[in-house]
Amino acid sequence: MAGLFDKQAEIYLDARPNYPKEWFSMLADQTDHHSLAWDVGTGNGQAALGVAEHYKQVIGTDVSEAQLKYAVPHPRVRYLHTPLSLSDDELVSLIGCEGSVDLVTVAQAVHWFDLPRFYSIVTRLLRKPGGVLAVWGYRGMVVSPTFDALAKHFHETTLPFWNPDSKYVFDGYRTLPFPFESVGLGSEGEPMLLDIPKELSFDGLLGMIKSYSAVVTAKERGVDLLSEGVVKELECAWGGPKLVRSVVYKAFMLVGKVKL
Repeated sequence: MAGLFDKQAEIYLDARPNYPKEWFSMLADQTDHHSLAWDVGTGNGQAALGVAEHYKQVIGTDVSEAQLKYAVPHPRVRYLHTPLSLSDDELVSLIGCEGSVDLVTVAQAVHWFDLPRFYSIVTRLLRKPGGVLAVWGYRGMVVSPTFDALAKHFHETTLPFWNPDSKYVFDGYRTLPFPFESVGLGSEGEPMLLDIPKELSFDGLLGMIKSYSAVVTAKERGVDLLSEGVVKELECAWGGPKLVRSVVYKAFMLVGKVKL
């Protein structure tokens, strides 16, 4: 999927919601130590920056070099390009060593991963006991009855162009395999439900929609899901191009530790 996200990198930077600071405090409370964290699929470093407020060192990795070019610098965050060609042993060595990582985070990305391979690497890297894996995502937002109905219709037009693995996001990670022991913050089959409040302009909304992988894929196939008419409809339902709205993204999270 690296090539797809390379194409989205520029608009991706400002398009996504900001994760609440309370989330990172909550996760930090779950780990015995706060020396090393690994943010996987870090993109522009959005989650890595939140993790860095609680851990001495954070390594943010991504398969997309283009995304990493937009990563926000932080004195405790080191960004690394991790091409899919890296072996498991090479990746473990790059991050640290077996049993050295306190927290692994994956924000809006784990559904793209080779899950058995990723979970095997996480199991090797996490401290045992005391280390924690947290994965989360979000889908849709609550704006207003009028806009929400139109957004649902637009979403239906995108369905043929999503990668099959996006099904995990559409069902709120309820079917995502997660073979880790629950720490009380969501578990396999029962993710914890969360809200992400955000002040959002119509331009910001449009930027987010343009960054959808389905919209990018459709355009490559000659289908413009965001035609002038569709944008006008969305803008009207939003309340005009200048209006800034308080919206709520609907999020979900799974947190666990290695089963001993």
